[in-house]
Amino acid sequence: MAALNFNDQRQSPDDVLASGEYPLTRRDLSEIAAMIYADAGIYLNDTKASLVYSRLSKHIRNLGLSGFREYCVLVSSPDGAQARREMLSHLTTNFTRFFRENHHFEHLRDEVLPGLIARAKSGGRVRIWSAACSDGQEPYSIALTVLAMFPNAADYDFKILATDIDPKILAQARAGVYDDNALETVSPAMRKQWFTEVDTGGRRKFQIDDKVKRLITFNELNLMTQWPFKGNFDVIFCRNVVIYFDEPTQMRIWSRFAGLLPEGGHLYIGHSERVSGDAKNLFDNTGITTYRYIGHASGRKA
Repeated sequence: MAALNFNDQRQSPDDVLASGEYPLTRRDLSEIAAMIYADAGIYLNDTKASLVYSRLSKHIRNLGLSGFREYCVLVSSPDGAQARREMLSHLTTNFTRFFRENHHFEHLRDEVLPGLIARAKSGGRVRIWSAACSDGQEPYSIALTVLAMFPNAADYDFKILATDIDPKILAQARAGVYDDNALETVSPAMRKQWFTEVDTGGRRKFQIDDKVKRLITFNELNLMTQWPFKGNFDVIFCRNVVIYFDEPTQMRIWSRFAGLLPEGGHLYIGHSERVSGDAKNLFDNTGITTYRYIGHASGRKA
């Protein structure tokens, strides 16, 4: 007698994972996940169905499509290249804030910048990279920290590179215009010194000073592709991004960062992230999600 199976858990590709104006099936999510992984290394599973639905349903409506099935056909075709780039933009926009995880900026100010400023003043080169910079609040926070200690930094070989995969968010970063609530974590003194109130279409916003912008170069960069850098970075910020990659991709990214840091260089990562894989042996964890590159020496500090 055949056993009765009361718990048949076989999953159908037509199962609806998120319902609403455009039902999102397992097949749809699987295809979108494969594309976003191929394009950006971001790992999406069934638990992200609601997020995918909320981020993409308006995009589908604006394109005049009938639903996710037609959308998947479009973005997987040559004719849908622009829509696919926009899909990436919708799915990779993350929360950011001025001086988010402020202990990193305190460490930068107290432990790292004094030596870098001394080097710059003696004619040396200083480079800081804000990887996955979103709308610019992180690199501007770095620049404001630098300028508080080194007001004429832009007159020296002291530069901040800020990169992101999303050209739309980079345009916002270059503009440097923010709502009042975005500046809640900026001190009143910094607001007064470095921001000017502007009217944008009847809305009250704040424009960051050009002197701050002079320190920063914004460029489009996908962390999964080849990096076009010729020299090292003294400091790398890459926070709350690598957590969206699968474990093998994370380990590759940490190792690639290690390859760009000189001995004693610093890496700041997100609050839920930890350096893993072979790169773990190349860093000292010197503070909360703060790492110092120690090179390929086998000995490690306690």
